[in-house]
Amino acid sequence: MAKAGNKTKPSSASVIAFINAVENETRKRDAKILLAMMKKITGEKPKMWGPTIIGFGQHHYQYESGREGDGLDVGFSPRKANMVLYVLGSLSNDDLLLGKLGKFKRGKSCLYINKLSDVDEKVLSKIVEKSYKATKKKWGA
Repeated sequence: MAKAGNKTKPSSASVIAFINAVENETRKRDAKILLAMMKKITGEKPKMWGPTIIGFGQHHYQYESGREGDGLDVGFSPRKANMVLYVLGSLSNDDLLLGKLGKFKRGKSCLYINKLSDVDEKVLSKIVEKSYKATKKKWGA
């Protein structure tokens, strides 16, 4: 029986074209700000992962269960309902930075915000940097 692979993989699609096609003007503006922020923090060139995720950096992982694959180090997706940031894989639920961030919701490894003006961008920048460094350290990418 073949193992199921990751559905979300890097592609050669244009990041800029994707952002420019975002219909919600606030989400589009916020995506441009996040693009610049994550480029500066990571020093990585952004890539599209699947049709809707912008990722910075890449690593290969393998869990004790044997599941393995490739993932982005940090990234985001400007969705209709909210902006999804893939930055929490390395932060605990009680990380002090989260208490200073502002208005957000969280998933296991995702941060959901309605708009950047709801959060402190300096704190968000620190979260992105902390997550990026922790991912690099953990997966040695």
